[in-house]
Amino acid sequence: MSTLTEPLRQKINLNVADCETREQRLGTIIGWTGQASELSELSNKARCGAGGRRECALCETRGPFTQGSVCSEQMVECQAGNVRNAVLVQHSPIGCAAGQPMYNGIYRNGLAIRGLPVENLLITSTNLNESDMIFGAILKLHQTIQDVYERYQPEAIFVSTSCATAIIADDIESASAEEQEKLGIPVIPLYCEGFRSKHWSTGFDAAQHGILRQIVRKNPTKKQDDLINVINLWGSDVFTPMFAELGLRVNYVVDLATVEQLAQLSEAAATVGFCYTLSTYMAAALEQEFGVPEIKAPQPYGFAGTDAWLREIGRVTHREDKVETYIEKEHHRVRPLLEQLRNKLKGIKGYAATGSAYSHGLISVMRELGIAVNGSLVFHHDPVYDSGDPRQDSLKHLVNHYGDVPSFHVSNRQQYQFYALLKQINPDFILIRHNGLAPLASRLGIPAAPLGDEHIAIGYQGMVNLGEVILEVLAHRKFHEDLRDHVTLPYSAWWLQQHDPYILAKQPELIDE
Repeated sequence: MSTLTEPLRQKINLNVADCETREQRLGTIIGWTGQASELSELSNKARCGAGGRRECALCETRGPFTQGSVCSEQMVECQAGNVRNAVLVQHSPIGCAAGQPMYNGIYRNGLAIRGLPVENLLITSTNLNESDMIFGAILKLHQTIQDVYERYQPEAIFVSTSCATAIIADDIESASAEEQEKLGIPVIPLYCEGFRSKHWSTGFDAAQHGILRQIVRKNPTKKQDDLINVINLWGSDVFTPMFAELGLRVNYVVDLATVEQLAQLSEAAATVGFCYTLSTYMAAALEQEFGVPEIKAPQPYGFAGTDAWLREIGRVTHREDKVETYIEKEHHRVRPLLEQLRNKLKGIKGYAATGSAYSHGLISVMRELGIAVNGSLVFHHDPVYDSGDPRQDSLKHLVNHYGDVPSFHVSNRQQYQFYALLKQINPDFILIRHNGLAPLASRLGIPAAPLGDEHIAIGYQGMVNLGEVILEVLAHRKFHEDLRDHVTLPYSAWWLQQHDPYILAKQPELIDE
């Protein structure tokens, strides 16, 4: 079954409290099967309209049910909820706060990795009950905002919606505005109810939208010509030593940043990100509204991507000579190390199962390491990013510089499809970010490298780092093979015999047979 996405609207509107979903703004899809080159070609056709508007759109393969996913509110938890000296109020039933323990562990680990004081998250829930769902809960929200201000004295308070509050239509925007006037700090509504968008990446945009509207300085009195915004998650600090070689400083956002670091986003010389899925919205808005250039280049993975990325940074910041010196030095240092890794990884087959743009980067690095990558699963696909600049087309960059991926699939974390995809390729290992799929791979005898440090593959050293991680994972193959031989998969004999992971999408009537 196929559907068509809506026309592309390029402009980001910070005059309203909510942002457009990815499917509205970018034409995002969550189901597709074919070759990477085919999807790249279709995506380029889908953004061929004059004036940046879409004249044709990608067709999407939709299954009859969803086995599992993540929601936009959880992405707000891991963005706004990870801002230091701020509080996130989840206007929701307590079940929506179930992710807090997991994100608290990630937050504490991230702080420790960066050498920052380790502390707990400041996220609270309004704990809606049946009565609130009938009579409304706006008074409870007012009280919760006041309570967290008195208890924590934060510099900003975020207020996120949930499916429940969207259903009862509580006016969180008005409530936030009233409390902001009383408290004298930003109180920021974030519209991120789970059914608002079919893919959770819209939650990144929702958090960044609120930050851009109410925290970033509108009219900065100064510009910091040596400051680079780096839109990231919780990973290790690989950018500081890299940029230090160019005479630049790093402003890490959104996760682990302070409110002040977010405020100075408008003062920076440029903005970069490790993954365009995460950074596309904020970077484009900073350029559009505040004149902070977005670095429009391939992502910094592999030699081709990292070279082009650094050269564009050098051009924008007027450091071309320093960039060329750094590139030459790093090529000379890294190439012998990569040759050693290629000898050890000869004949190995890999597989990437991560977010969209991140997967494109990881496949590039694996192919730099001489690893055969015949398949990949991405959890969604954006035909275009917010800038609309073809230099940021990460899928086209992958195909043009590192070759096609013959078995390339878009599937929103559907385990039943993942089984058939892995059986098609039978890789020696998989790289994965969202660990819910990793146990299934283990049951098939395939070891997985859960990339908890999402920055591990970035830049020249990143190729070496990823190669060493893969060797470590491969050393545990015997354990996974033993596991495969002693477990039973939770699927019917009929499904285990299927070769097409999308057969239920193509023939939904089979469910009733």
